Amino acid sequence: MARPVKPTSRLFFPLTLFFLLTQCFWTLPAAAAPAVKPTVLVGTYDCPPFVIKHPDGTFSGLSIFLWEQVAKEMGIQYEIQEYELKTLLDKIADKEINFGVSCLSITPERELRFDFSHSFYETHLAIAVKQKNYLSAVTGLLTNKQLLSVLGFIFIAASLVGMVYYLLEHRVNDKLYSMPSRRAKLIEGFILGLLFITKGPFNYFEFKTLTGRVITVILAIATTLFIASITALLASTFTLGLLSSEIKGPNDLANIPVGAKTASTSSTYLSNRGIVHRLYRDNRQLLEALELQDVDAVVADNAVLMYLVKKAKENGEFQQLTVLPYPFEKQNYGFAIEDKSPYTESLNRALLKVRRTPVWRQALHEYFAEK
Repeated sequence: MARPVKPTSRLFFPLTLFFLLTQCFWTLPAAAAPAVKPTVLVGTYDCPPFVIKHPDGTFSGLSIFLWEQVAKEMGIQYEIQEYELKTLLDKIADKEINFGVSCLSITPERELRFDFSHSFYETHLAIAVKQKNYLSAVTGLLTNKQLLSVLGFIFIAASLVGMVYYLLEHRVNDKLYSMPSRRAKLIEGFILGLLFITKGPFNYFEFKTLTGRVITVILAIATTLFIASITALLASTFTLGLLSSEIKGPNDLANIPVGAKTASTSSTYLSNRGIVHRLYRDNRQLLEALELQDVDAVVADNAVLMYLVKKAKENGEFQQLTVLPYPFEKQNYGFAIEDKSPYTESLNRALLKVRRTPVWRQALHEYFAEK
């Protein structure tokens, strides 16, 4: 005989089913809602071509492009705020912002205050000067010690060669000398020596004496090397005379007015070497000071100087400014990170991944390829 079912047992299954359906109903919206990405604060400053500020307040540039790709890879949201360089470094050190994105050089002094990502670009410091006008250039060439030394050496060498041939050939070789007087023959001997030094030896058979012919063979070898060396030296001297007078590197900056940007690695470099210099708020003021000849030279990162001067000339500005071909003091750019940041490892992994992509190589070409 079947056992009677209690009323509470009849209600158990429907109540359990109702409870489970209710739980699913309340948990489904939470599971379907997308996870909220964290928002980090990013500080930057205008530093073309790495950070370019537009009139509407937005930013572009190589560093901004790289950060956008890295942030996408990391899955984080961000807010960009602009600061001057010194303020930016202080805020990262005080953990008021999470990242610094611009043309920030990785240095031991900065590493003591906050962290850096892996390097993403390598450059050097460089010197920019204002080219001389034609009159100043000619005056500079005429008083250039290196040029005068070269010309003096050529004069002495030509005189010696001409004297040797005169002693060997003037009695037996009338073909070399058109005038009978001794003074005329000495002058023609000097011209002969000058031609040897600047052009190379004459035909072997034009000389009558055996000694003269042997010397001709020796000079044929020696003058080939001499002419090549002198040509290169003179070309360098003329180029430098037109560009920068006597500035060839940082050692030549000690006794002239020099400019650098406030809180920059170029300013630190000059200070460490005891070179007194004037400080300017940004690169625009730096180049304007050079254009107005408030300073005779400015020091900044080579990539930045090359880009700024090139773009200025395209816009009809700073036509006489030039960057000297003497880069020094290697610089590596990285993203600044607040000390002990939880994002350091993920940032470096994303940075390494993005730098291997074709879009990064294309970006480098876009900003730095000659057009």
